[in-house]
Amino acid sequence: MITALEQIVADNLARVRERIAAAEARYGRPAGSVALLAVSKVQSAERVAAAYGAGQTTFGESYVQEALDKQAALMDLPLQWHFIGRVQTNKTRAIAGRFDWVHGLCDLKHARRLGAQRPKGSDPLSVCVQVNLSGEASKAGVNPAAVGALLDACRAIDGITLQGLMTLPAPADDLTAQRRPFAALRALRDRLATPELSLATLSMGMTADLEAAIAEGATMVRIGTAIFGPRPAARPR
Repeated sequence: MITALEQIVADNLARVRERIAAAEARYGRPAGSVALLAVSKVQSAERVAAAYGAGQTTFGESYVQEALDKQAALMDLPLQWHFIGRVQTNKTRAIAGRFDWVHGLCDLKHARRLGAQRPKGSDPLSVCVQVNLSGEASKAGVNPAAVGALLDACRAIDGITLQGLMTLPAPADDLTAQRRPFAALRALRDRLATPELSLATLSMGMTADLEAAIAEGATMVRIGTAIFGPRPAARPR
């Protein structure tokens, strides 16, 4: 028998998938071309399990220890874990060993550590370079002018595979304003992509602006609130 929590999460997921499908149709994107990453940071293992029961298998986490605890609690489920927080030097071994993707790579030193610490025999760690399009000092990310050099340096690192670019723009209220940074990321990707390095992934768009992101070419949207509801005031321990 389905629980109340499972029903709420399933209903929320269904609505998010409907939004994605509607945006794909509206902006001429192929059906199913936009992947949904459920942002489960500060959410309980029970909520992740409820989302899995509704067909969601990919989850994004920002806090390493919290994620490791959740992974241990849910080890029997075939889940894919994406690290979407700031990469810290003292956390790279855990990230390299326990995640499938990293969305916030900003530093060559971290790229080298992640590659060297990826367990032997594992598939390479999929990586997106985070781009700071606004130039805000408080925001993580690489200056657009420096992205090409970082990509070139990372291509030689064993243990990681460059998948594309990610951005986290400042909030905006209207669709036109929301679309601008996403269009800028797509244009940057188009300039830097080569036949050998397609940069096929554009990780951009969240609950409030997923339609704008899809309009500008997002291939993966990172959705938390619309699936799980408002985040708890404090991280679960």
